[in-house]
Amino acid sequence: MFEKALQGRPKYWLWILFLLGITGAGFLVYLQQLKIGLGITGMSRDVSWGFYISQFTFLVGVAASAVMLVIPYYLHDYKKFSKIVILGEFLAVSAVLMCILFIFVDMGQPMRIFNVLLHPTPNSILFWDSVVLTGYLILNIVIGWTTLEADRKEVPPPQWVKPLIYLSVPWAVSIHTVTAFIYAGLPGRPFWMTAIMAARFLASAFASGPAFLIILALLIRKLTKFDPGKEAIQAIAKIVAYAMYANFFFFLLEVFTALYSNIPGHMASFQYLFAGLDGHGKLVPLMWLSVILAIFALAMLVFPSVRANETTLAITCVAVFISLWIDKGFGLVIGGFVPNPFERVTEYWPTLPETVISVAVWAFGFLVLTMLYKVAVSVREAQGPGESLH
Repeated sequence: MFEKALQGRPKYWLWILFLLGITGAGFLVYLQQLKIGLGITGMSRDVSWGFYISQFTFLVGVAASAVMLVIPYYLHDYKKFSKIVILGEFLAVSAVLMCILFIFVDMGQPMRIFNVLLHPTPNSILFWDSVVLTGYLILNIVIGWTTLEADRKEVPPPQWVKPLIYLSVPWAVSIHTVTAFIYAGLPGRPFWMTAIMAARFLASAFASGPAFLIILALLIRKLTKFDPGKEAIQAIAKIVAYAMYANFFFFLLEVFTALYSNIPGHMASFQYLFAGLDGHGKLVPLMWLSVILAIFALAMLVFPSVRANETTLAITCVAVFISLWIDKGFGLVIGGFVPNPFERVTEYWPTLPETVISVAVWAFGFLVLTMLYKVAVSVREAQGPGESLH
């Protein structure tokens, strides 16, 4: 089936070449980072996790969100997701690949990544994070490709794939839970040391990932002859609404706990992010933009008529995605480092090389996603308007 990704109109190939160009430019900058070291980034002794790890954290949630399609379709036989579930599975593949690449570029000496395999340490959360991410990547590739191949042949998928589908449900939850434990288990960082960190991660994941999937589904409908289904998109919009409200509620719980109990470490990080601290406030405009977009999205999502209008739904999903990208893909990680345990404020902002490398990783992810979606759409277009057999 992969040959379908090598067939397309001129616009398709222009998009592929554009993504390859960005990826190539980022790779050249990465070679410079490999030569000089992480000193060309904005990271420091006090802020040792920056934009790379922020993107990794956010994208783990996007990958985990595929479970919100798998559960209704495979476990509850919700037929309306028959066309769109493959898009969620392939989005998970692309997101996990980007997660792995962001970890790779964050390593000063990337060859040390092999130490995870050569010297496994089961008492380390990072070891289990590598296990669950790799396993989830393999599960989604196998499940997505096998079920799509069965659809192409117009036969039911093989029986051996069903246990993998059921396994992928708890596995999806585990990848973001384990990632949350990396933060929540650090006693020297009060901003992260909270029992609801995993719950916040999952709530934001089930909002941002499905919101992004809705945007992709609407683009696919516009650019191809394949229609993922209006009812499916509306059902996913409800998932986004519920998850977004849960995420905002958890955020308010953290604000109350920090401010009402007057916990200095936890409160100082919130103060830095939303009001500035000791004259430092680079992230304040970004964090307030995140809050404004979140409130706007919540106000829009609560009305069924707004969700039913796909134009306003698309705008709302963009607001959800950007809001959570700022909050989780930037503020959460950086906020945990500021101030440091000695109450010193060291600000962080990604440098130009760091930004170029990050954009290149995103471009590579979109390249993989584009080619996977090209295969899926080609198969579905050849099938016609009927539902899939799996």
